[in-house]
Amino acid sequence: MTTFWVILNVVVMLVLVGFLLWLQKKHVSFTKRVFAGLGLGIVFGVILQLVSKPDSDVVTKSTDWFNLIGYGYVGLLQMIVVPLIMVSIISAIMNLKGKQNLGKISASIIAVLLITTAIAASVSIVTSLSFNLKAIEIQSGDKEQQQGAKLEERLGDVKDQTIPQQILEFIPTNPFEDMTGARRSSTLAVVIFSAFIGIAVLGLDKKKPEQADTFRKMVDAVYAVVMRIVTLVLRLTPYGILALMAKTIATTNADSIVKLIKFVGASYVALIVMFIIHLILLALFGYNPAKYVRKVLPTLVFAFTSRSSAATIPLNVETQTKKLGVPTGIANLAATFGATIGQNGCAGIYPAMLAVMIAPTVGIDPLSWDFILTLILVVTISSFGVAGVGGGATFASLIVLSTMNLPVALAGLLISVEPLIDMGRTALNVNDSITAGVITGKILGENDKEVFNKDVDLDVATA
Repeated sequence: MTTFWVILNVVVMLVLVGFLLWLQKKHVSFTKRVFAGLGLGIVFGVILQLVSKPDSDVVTKSTDWFNLIGYGYVGLLQMIVVPLIMVSIISAIMNLKGKQNLGKISASIIAVLLITTAIAASVSIVTSLSFNLKAIEIQSGDKEQQQGAKLEERLGDVKDQTIPQQILEFIPTNPFEDMTGARRSSTLAVVIFSAFIGIAVLGLDKKKPEQADTFRKMVDAVYAVVMRIVTLVLRLTPYGILALMAKTIATTNADSIVKLIKFVGASYVALIVMFIIHLILLALFGYNPAKYVRKVLPTLVFAFTSRSSAATIPLNVETQTKKLGVPTGIANLAATFGATIGQNGCAGIYPAMLAVMIAPTVGIDPLSWDFILTLILVVTISSFGVAGVGGGATFASLIVLSTMNLPVALAGLLISVEPLIDMGRTALNVNDSITAGVITGKILGENDKEVFNKDVDLDVATA
């Protein structure tokens, strides 16, 4: 009987994929197809929840087949992340007017990311205190205790590392190893390595112009090929979102959400408040928040469903350049820096909220100004090098909690609602990187405001 229901569920998924394909052939806009995939995924997931339990064999085996579409799509995006980062940054730096511009761009982007992370930590602290969140009130089961033990084990990897030692990890001692994503700081290491190549080409302009010109042509050719691959993969976005959302909804334990509803609610209140702050910042720099939201929503939806800032980099860059008018160089730097530095959701809101919840268990008053100011500073500094894939928030929390001398095992109490919260955190992370790109381009006077004001749908299906 289980096999029958699994086959039926897979057939339904294929029918829904066929419907999205039909919409594409009818030239329905990319944005509408993305939201159609999101809506169909939610409905299908709810139906699976009602018919079968989240941990049943039917749901487990059905979603395993769904993963071919959902995680297959995420895998293809991750496949092109490193090549895209490398050729985009090398190309962008090669075409800069001078090395000083690179410094200004990088400094501006990192400043926006870190400032907004400090604000996110402050928002999280206020929200946690307003909801009166306390870790001691959360019941612990076998699953939570096992997760707590795992966190204690992972703490050994970072507990003894000083800040200088953590910074040294960013150096690409073996760039080819970093291209495989072997380390948590691999993405940032690839960025640094690519920046060195770009700067070296600028240096060749005066000494060996012919070689510099030859290398430029090679990079331009590779860049064109990589961007074509990006276009081909992005065409699959509606189908990937459909499968990812169906699996997420179908496998989410509703009972666990109810038990931790106050924490889930507080988390999303903090995330929404921070998103509004992003819009306020953009408005201060002369951008229409409503128009901005319409243009970035499909990218944020993918970030929400995939739970990976790194996998969202291609969509992130396309949105900044084609919809918001941000120059390619700034867009690539903002997207890649934002996937590893100053993530407002994973490295800002989440660790700060955990620290406020856990502090009373060891006799620390979370209302103390010493605690609050120290927490904001620690969160901001530790936001460097947070991995842009699932698990980045956990790593950031380990660093923050251990630095604040708080027990990390209590963070395992939230394992049952972690995926649900992580979706919102990732969307905020990506929005912060986009905001950093737009603001940096505006500060340097390089944004194309006409592109932002133009109502254009990024229909990659016809690109």
